[in-house]
Amino acid sequence: MLFDEGKTLFAAGDGDLRDLGDLGDLGESSLGGRLRAAVRAGDAEAVRDLLDEGADPDTRDADGLPLLCAAVAAYDGPVAQALVEGGADPDRELPDGTTPLWRAVDGGSLAVFSAVLGEEPRLRLPEAARERLLALARSWYETGAAEELRRRTGASGPAATVRVQDDEYRRVDQVSLGGLAVRAGHGAVLTSLEWAFRILTPVDELVARAVRHADEDHVDWSEVCWTLTRRRSFETWSAVVAQRHAPDRVSRRFVVDYLRTRGLVDSSRYYERKEGELLAAWVAEETDAAILAQVLEMFAWHDRPDEEAVGLRHAAHPDARVRREVPYVLCADYLPHTPAARAALRTLMGDPDPEVRLAACTASTRDADLLPDSTRTLLALTGAPEAGVRVAAAAELSRPRDRAPADAVADGLAALLGDDSQLVRLEAAYGLALRDDPRTAEAIERVGPLGDGFEHDHRAGELWQWKWRKAHPADE
Repeated sequence: MLFDEGKTLFAAGDGDLRDLGDLGDLGESSLGGRLRAAVRAGDAEAVRDLLDEGADPDTRDADGLPLLCAAVAAYDGPVAQALVEGGADPDRELPDGTTPLWRAVDGGSLAVFSAVLGEEPRLRLPEAARERLLALARSWYETGAAEELRRRTGASGPAATVRVQDDEYRRVDQVSLGGLAVRAGHGAVLTSLEWAFRILTPVDELVARAVRHADEDHVDWSEVCWTLTRRRSFETWSAVVAQRHAPDRVSRRFVVDYLRTRGLVDSSRYYERKEGELLAAWVAEETDAAILAQVLEMFAWHDRPDEEAVGLRHAAHPDARVRREVPYVLCADYLPHTPAARAALRTLMGDPDPEVRLAACTASTRDADLLPDSTRTLLALTGAPEAGVRVAAAAELSRPRDRAPADAVADGLAALLGDDSQLVRLEAAYGLALRDDPRTAEAIERVGPLGDGFEHDHRAGELWQWKWRKAHPADE
C-alpha cells in the first residue's frame, strides 16, 4: 500500500460501496468501533480478542474500506495477520477493482503481503487473478520503486530512500516521491508469489534477484534463500551450489547462507554427505578470507576424516577471521582429534587476535592437557579491551572446569565485578554463584537491576535461586 502521512494511492472516492454492506454503528463503544480503534492503534492482541468476542473481521473503517486495507496501508503485518486469521477476506473486491491482497502486493512489504496472502492461494484464486498479481509484483520489481512512483505521481527529482525493518529480522528500502511512499520488497513478494503458485523460477534468476542488494537481511535475499531450501530436488541444490564458482563474492556468500539455512531444516544423510564433500572442495578453492571463514565454520559441522588436515592447513592463515574457525575444525565434541591438533590449539591460544585465543579455549574445553593453558588464557582475556571478549571469557570461566585452579578462577571472576559492562558483571556473578563463593552476595549487588529480556535468562535465574537458598536453608 502506498502511503505517506496518511495519504494513500487508493481511495474509495465516490465509488459505489453498496457491495461492501452496511457500515453499521461507527460509535467507538460498539464492537466494530473498538475493533477500528485497535487496528488504528496497531494492537494485534486486542484485535484477536475482539474477533474472539464476535467482531466482524470485514468491519469497515469510516472511509468505507475493510479494516484489512487500513492495516495494509499502515504496513502493520501483525494486525493484518490477526484480521486474516480471524476471517477477513483478502480477495474481497473493492470499488476501485483492487483487493486487500492486491494492495499488499502493491505496497511491497513482504511481511504485510505474507500476512494477507492467506491459506492455499493457488487453489483459492482463479488463474487470471494469479496472473494479475504476478504481473503487478514483476512490474514493480523490473521497473524499480522510484521509477514506478515517478510514473504514477508525475513527480520529478530524486526519490528519498531509507532502510527500515520490515519484520523482526528482515529489512527493506522505503522509497518516497511525490507525497507517496512504498516499500521496495517487490522482489521478495514476487518470489513468494511464485512459490505459492508453485512456479519453479530458474535458480540462476532467483539467485540474481537475491544478490542484487548484497545484504543477507534484505527481504529479497532472505525470501529467495528460504524458497530455495523448500525446493528439495537435487537439481535445485546442484544449481545453487554451482554458484560457489561465481566470480562475484556476493553470489558465493549467498551459497554459504543457503547451505547454512538448509542445514537447519534438512538433516538427511544424503545431503549431509554431499555437502561435506562440497565444503571440503570449496575450502581448498576459496580465496576470499571472509567467505573462507564462513565455509570453514560450516565445514566444522561435518564429521569427516580430512577435518584435522584442513584445520592444520589453515591454522597459520594470515587472516584472523579464518584462524577463529580453525579450533572448531580441529576438535570434535570439544576435544582435539590428535596430539598434532592439541599442539596447534596451544599455539592458537597465544595468537595475536583475542578472538582466536578465545576460540581455541572454547573449542577444547574438555581436554585435560590443555586445561591449564586455556584457563590462563581465559583469565588474561578477562582484561581484553573488547567487552564482547570479556563476556565470552567470563562465560567460559563460569562453567565448572575440573582440575582448574579454583581459587584463581574465582578471583578472576571477582575481579570483573567492577567492569563497565553489566553483561560481564552478570557472567562473573553467575560463575561465583555456581561455586557458592562467599563473594556472591556482593556480586549480585554489583550486577544491578536487570531490565527487560532477562526474565528467562539462566544466569539471572541462578542468582535468584542462590538468594532463595540462602534465605531458606532449612528447605534444602
